[in-house]
Amino acid sequence: MAYFNGVYVALVTPFDQTHEVDYQRLRELCEWLIGQGVDGLIPGGSLGEYATLNSDERAQVVETVIETANGRVPVMVGTGAPSTQQVIQWAEHAKQVGAAGIMALPPINYNPMKHEIIAHYEALSKVGLPVIAYNNPHDYPTDLTPALLEEISRFDNIVGVKEFSGDIRRVHDILEKTTLEVMIGVDDLAFEGALAGATGWISGVPNALPKEGSALFRYGRNGEVEDGLALYRKLLPLFHYDAQPQLVQSIKYMLELAGQDCGSTRPPRLPLPTEMYEKIKADFHYAKETSYS
Repeated sequence: MAYFNGVYVALVTPFDQTHEVDYQRLRELCEWLIGQGVDGLIPGGSLGEYATLNSDERAQVVETVIETANGRVPVMVGTGAPSTQQVIQWAEHAKQVGAAGIMALPPINYNPMKHEIIAHYEALSKVGLPVIAYNNPHDYPTDLTPALLEEISRFDNIVGVKEFSGDIRRVHDILEKTTLEVMIGVDDLAFEGALAGATGWISGVPNALPKEGSALFRYGRNGEVEDGLALYRKLLPLFHYDAQPQLVQSIKYMLELAGQDCGSTRPPRLPLPTEMYEKIKADFHYAKETSYS
């Protein structure tokens, strides 16, 4: 049985007009998403602009989400940081404040050797929370291949992988070679991933379209291909933004279109060109034309 089933939203971090964290708005967003039926919440990821937060802000964001969830849905915490020591500190903080698990990148600041990657996850396993390893070879120097994941999975608390390579064949290979659960990490493979056996989806666009995202993943898990494809093809233009460098600006604009404004992004992320917003708006309205159950 998987630790983290279903649709886990990688939360944005709301900011006010002066780029300060808006904790009240964060509470409201969490309440809305829980009410819309998402299965879990993830603060502290790249979509949450963790790299722009100072330590106090980052800790308070995590604590705010866990307090707001109040046990109604699990909270998995992103732990990305330059050093293994810092990652462990964020993992220990997550454990202390009641997180259900952590999402952990391999070393991010340089191209690590195999034994360094393994030691990194061995240290994280010792924290005592379930760990979802995060494979994102597009933005970071390490590719957590199925063979490497097989070695990492021998540590007791490494229970799954967020798979962001963009290659659907990886889902099959990981499930064949390891005991890990697979959580799809890139939105535009959410439906295929569920059909292939992924038990979870760490999602971006469902910040703004949680009911649609939950319905889509449920269709895939249940093998309801006809209904799933109809919804998937409507959502796919929006999903493509999740794999682009401007994903944060794009998804925050989708939230605005959904009536859940969470403010702008912190520099160095700046507003997008007008034509990009126009395209996102058209894709958003196209997605909303579809009915679902």
